[in-house]
Amino acid sequence: MSEDKYILAIDQGTTSSRAIIFDHAGQIVSVGQKEHEQIFPKAGWVEHDANEIWDNVREVVGQALSRAELNRHRIAAIGITNQRETTVVWNKETGEPVHNAIVWQDTRTQRIVDELAQGDNDRYKAKVGLPLATYFCGPKVKWILDNVEGARADAEAGKLLMGTMDTWVLWNMTGGINGGVHVTDVTNASRTLLMDLETLAWDEQICRDMTIPASMLPEIRSSAEVYGTGRSQGMLMDIPIAGILGDQQAATFGQACFEKGMAKNTYGTGCFMLMNTGEEIVPSKNGLLTTVCYKIGDQPAVYALEGSIAVAGSLVQWLRDNLHMFDSAPDVEELAATVPDNGGAYFVPAFSGLFAPYWRSDARGALVGLTRFVNRGHIARAVLESTAYQTREVLEAMEADSGVKLAELKVDGGMTANETLMKFQAEQVGVPVVRPKVAETTALGAAYAAGIAVGFWGGEQDVIDNWAEDKRWEPSGEQVERERLFRNWKKAVTKTFDWVDEDVQE
Repeated sequence: MSEDKYILAIDQGTTSSRAIIFDHAGQIVSVGQKEHEQIFPKAGWVEHDANEIWDNVREVVGQALSRAELNRHRIAAIGITNQRETTVVWNKETGEPVHNAIVWQDTRTQRIVDELAQGDNDRYKAKVGLPLATYFCGPKVKWILDNVEGARADAEAGKLLMGTMDTWVLWNMTGGINGGVHVTDVTNASRTLLMDLETLAWDEQICRDMTIPASMLPEIRSSAEVYGTGRSQGMLMDIPIAGILGDQQAATFGQACFEKGMAKNTYGTGCFMLMNTGEEIVPSKNGLLTTVCYKIGDQPAVYALEGSIAVAGSLVQWLRDNLHMFDSAPDVEELAATVPDNGGAYFVPAFSGLFAPYWRSDARGALVGLTRFVNRGHIARAVLESTAYQTREVLEAMEADSGVKLAELKVDGGMTANETLMKFQAEQVGVPVVRPKVAETTALGAAYAAGIAVGFWGGEQDVIDNWAEDKRWEPSGEQVERERLFRNWKKAVTKTFDWVDEDVQE
């Protein structure tokens, strides 16, 4: 079966949707990709058009199939991975969203978060593993119900559904208003602020606190099982959809981080480091999140510690799109290479506050240490370095929480193509940085989950066997200089605190 069949992964990301077809060796056969619009209605607000995303998903699936010259009969199963926390609410009778999807970076729910916190942002943390923050889904749903005319009445009448983007894509793929399956997996559910980490069920009291009717919530299932099949009028009719993992958990799975203490860092729009903590729920004392790593069928859930960094690759995009410093994102490396160091400049990209390990929603971006000496090259270097410093902060928090010293850091995502960054990253974390041959580990992880569910792969060992190293960067450089740079970064971070107050209009 596996010789002539393939797995299709749908990767619904923050900036684009992709469909990638993988063979049994975990190699890429073909890719379809299409970007969607980033909508910024106000400062701090970020939205996506959920209908546009569903259109794009269908288009990229068509691209991937045609480029591989395959039809649906050659696809053994479909896996879905997605930008987590991005939330959409839609009418189950019409299939229409009641509002644009509110994206994970969006900060409009700060007032709701403050009201729910009652002075304690960790109010629910023991149960859900997360602090109260604008990042997560629950407050986004409440905002939509509170602010969209007629939404709350429709929700209470049982007409509305909510979900992260995996749920939206799955519901549409399995028929939408004609019998669409309303399901999410444990990894996405663990990012809502609404799921109890121990029971893996929605917490009724928290739902009541956030005034979210239980009828809106999808059923929580494992990360690898058959949820439903492709709709009769679609390109993937009758093909089992059998894997769902939030993007960072999917990358952890694709990187074969199956043992306790193994970790990976994904460099995308943001930066996300996950460390497998096994079947143990490890509460964080150092500003990290406790989350579900994966759950394969009936097997016990595996948990993880996560450090989420809001801005990484998107800072490079900002230099390109807002400041027009270069035409293409990879050009940042060339610009950074024109100078030997950062010239004393540090860029703290707190565009929507600071995520791990600070969780400061009052912070805003700052470029500090500027003198007449600093030029475009120094700023480009400061941009790359900011990602490496933020990763080091998260890694140190992770080691402190877990008591495990990391032996190496597995990396993936678009920014790993940047040699300057990877070299500097190894210097800052003081352990080897390792990139796999298949850098699309997010889509690969979703493919593996789906393939394991239908017997295309036997289990985790196949993932381990397929994983292969592409490149490794060893730490080098003077320790004294490394620590000096990091101290200055820490100092730069403090300059971003307390910016948002009653005088700041966003």
